[in-house]
Amino acid sequence: MSELVRMEDVSFAYANSRSPVLQGINIHVNYAEFVGIVGPSGTGKSTLLRLMSGLLKPTKGRVLFRGEPLNGPNPRISMMFQSPTLLPWLTVIENVTLPLKARRDLTEEEKKELGMRFLDLTGLSGYERAYPRELSGGMQQRVALARALVSLPDLLLLDEPFSNLDPLTALALIREIEHMWYDSSLPPASVVLVSHNVDEIVQLSDRILVLKGRPATVVAEVKVELERPRVRRSPEFLNIVDEVIVLMGN
Repeated sequence: MSELVRMEDVSFAYANSRSPVLQGINIHVNYAEFVGIVGPSGTGKSTLLRLMSGLLKPTKGRVLFRGEPLNGPNPRISMMFQSPTLLPWLTVIENVTLPLKARRDLTEEEKKELGMRFLDLTGLSGYERAYPRELSGGMQQRVALARALVSLPDLLLLDEPFSNLDPLTALALIREIEHMWYDSSLPPASVVLVSHNVDEIVQLSDRILVLKGRPATVVAEVKVELERPRVRRSPEFLNIVDEVIVLMGN
């Protein structure tokens, strides 16, 4: 299985801090893999995603994407945040196609067609002329997902994307993301999800990385070898949830 991302001995400290947030991180994400990251609050999970996206540069070590050093943001890597961060003065379709704005290889019509394709896939067909303020929180997060996918990324990074949603809306969005990842004809090829919800992580992940400490390190890796779709109430599922919770607490 080919690697999409590799972090080699990565450490990171913010400029105004003497102590690192992350230290000695050595992880990889394979092509067509769904990886979950868990850990107590303040362990640098979001920082780890930003390093993986190229938004931050390591203090030490290096990040490789498709075997090449990642020295900044890459259009083949998309990130979806806890809040939708939509621009309120733009319509839904304008927000979705924002990542395509600088693309000179696409006509304006082609950009709009791509945007409409992902609005349809995320259940927002018919809302393209609406403004963010006219949408519910769940619908805004779907717009953010469509925007993250419109550039056809190889890697989708998810930073607590369901935490502000009600349980039913979160479950619907989880199923959509899983469906898109599982369908090889759709982006993304691989997904990395950070979440405090261990059930969500076990539901979606092939592997789970557990971060702990300050500075944080990867203290454990749990493989989730359950058939999809997964049954949350099954003993096997609950055993893995318990295992991850114990590892986070030890």
